[in-house]
Amino acid sequence: MSKINTTDSDQWRESSFKALIPFIVFVFFYFGFSIATKDFSKVPMTVAFIISSAVALILNHKEKLNKKIEVFAKGMGNKDIMIMCLVFILAGAFAATAKEIGGVVSAVSIAEHFIPPSFMISGLFVISALISLSIGTSCGTIAALVPIAVTLSQTFGFNPSIVLGATVGGAMFGDNISLISDTTIASTRTQNVDMRDKMLYSLRIVIVPALVCVVLYMLPMFAHITVSTIQPIVNLDAYIKIFPYVLLLVLGVAGVNVMFLLLIGTILNTIIGIYYGIFDIFGAFTCIGDGTVSMANTLIVAMLAGGLLKMVRYNGGITYIIKETQHLITSKKTCEIGICILVGIINLFTANNTVAIITAGPIAKEISMRYGVNPKRTASLLDTTSCFIQGLIPYGAQILIATGLASAIGASSFTVMKGLFYPALLGVGIATSVALTKK
Repeated sequence: MSKINTTDSDQWRESSFKALIPFIVFVFFYFGFSIATKDFSKVPMTVAFIISSAVALILNHKEKLNKKIEVFAKGMGNKDIMIMCLVFILAGAFAATAKEIGGVVSAVSIAEHFIPPSFMISGLFVISALISLSIGTSCGTIAALVPIAVTLSQTFGFNPSIVLGATVGGAMFGDNISLISDTTIASTRTQNVDMRDKMLYSLRIVIVPALVCVVLYMLPMFAHITVSTIQPIVNLDAYIKIFPYVLLLVLGVAGVNVMFLLLIGTILNTIIGIYYGIFDIFGAFTCIGDGTVSMANTLIVAMLAGGLLKMVRYNGGITYIIKETQHLITSKKTCEIGICILVGIINLFTANNTVAIITAGPIAKEISMRYGVNPKRTASLLDTTSCFIQGLIPYGAQILIATGLASAIGASSFTVMKGLFYPALLGVGIATSVALTKK
């Protein structure tokens, strides 16, 4: 593998707390108005990002406005952001065509036929975890399963928050320990350790929170059914229509790229739709187009977040975070705490696990060597902490994809977060693990 480029001329600029003001504005504007009105849908996230981005462009009077706009645009067009946007676009196309041909309804019918309702939500968590573990991406898994989760909610009367939370939580758990996940690759390569060793270290932290989640989703209060259903008879057509979902899992196990999987899945959905006369080729084009457009809000948020991050880094915000975090470290235990705080804060501001790990990785390696923390342990803390924070922010990619695909039931970021138990439990697991570390 080629070496990760951890150098960035904008990242290591002179430390400046002032550079963090745009994020502070974002938090107070978005959360402040939402809490004041008791309605988190009152302030669109795009508006919050536009206002905080404007603040970022006003700062640093030493630079000309044209230069700052160029830096912001460079952040919007960052490779990782663009790859994320491409996943969003393909996810929208796949979800729309799968729903149109009846793939989602067929998947629900098959689940209803074989899985007792009391186990369906916990089963969704496990299935989501297995798919994410196989294909190495929580975003791709969420894109594939959220339409099914939405239909399950509508069919059985499950609480949308719980169903969506189980789907997103399972995907985040699988992604966290997957050997082919971007975060696993980033954390192990920045610490020069084997991916398998890092996975074993991570399992010590994540396995108990995951099992607790499975048990929680089995509780009667979450498995309650508000509609009476008759066990459906599943015919061959239903299995054909869910074939793209099955293929997604099989090819994912083989290590196929998630974007290729979503593209192949969309093509298969189109072929199946034409075969059954659900639409013609032009109807398929319309469906695909509508699916991609449905992700527009998510794409805008992702790009604005990328531009805002670039400005914060350019003005010295990331350097300030790293510098201030290092002052807290005096022993092995505080070193681990410092690593968690470092990657956590950066992830909070970047909303991107991989970017946070790559940014924090070199510093984490240096202080780990100084205080005798096992590199495998460091890689594990980087990955699990970033996963923990990613599940707590309403503007993270995973939650944005889920809300974008669950718009039919009026889901918001906080709809998902209310039923997303895994990140909070993971936070407890991380805290317990660090607390048990010898000084």
